[in-house]
Amino acid sequence: MNDLGNKAIFSKNLKFYMNLYNKTRNDVAKALGVSYTTFASWENGTNYPRIDKIEMLANYFKVSKADLIENKYKGQEGYYDNPDAAEYAEMVRTNPEMKLLFSAAKDISKESMQKTYEYIKFLKSQEKGSND
Repeated sequence: MNDLGNKAIFSKNLKFYMNLYNKTRNDVAKALGVSYTTFASWENGTNYPRIDKIEMLANYFKVSKADLIENKYKGQEGYYDNPDAAEYAEMVRTNPEMKLLFSAAKDISKESMQKTYEYIKFLKSQEKGSND
């Protein structure tokens, strides 16, 4: 893949995580100790950060470097197994209250995550029962 494509992918992923965590350019630039204009050039896809900065960003957002540099979304079509998943993903991405589902998952134990999963399954079964 050419450099231009890498910049665009990185920019898209960076914007996703900034939105997910409700972070501004200023917030992230200050936390990383980089200038606002440097950070803005990464976000806009004008420049690509060095690997040490990518690692700092990954640590800041508590994700892997791959989450920032790889094209994991492939244009939505065909990416999700369930056709409703793209709609749900967009709802979570754009709704600050729903973002709690993602951010909380990074800070709770495996056991709590399993309990949450079981509770969601229970809620889905209740909803199916009420739709019959």
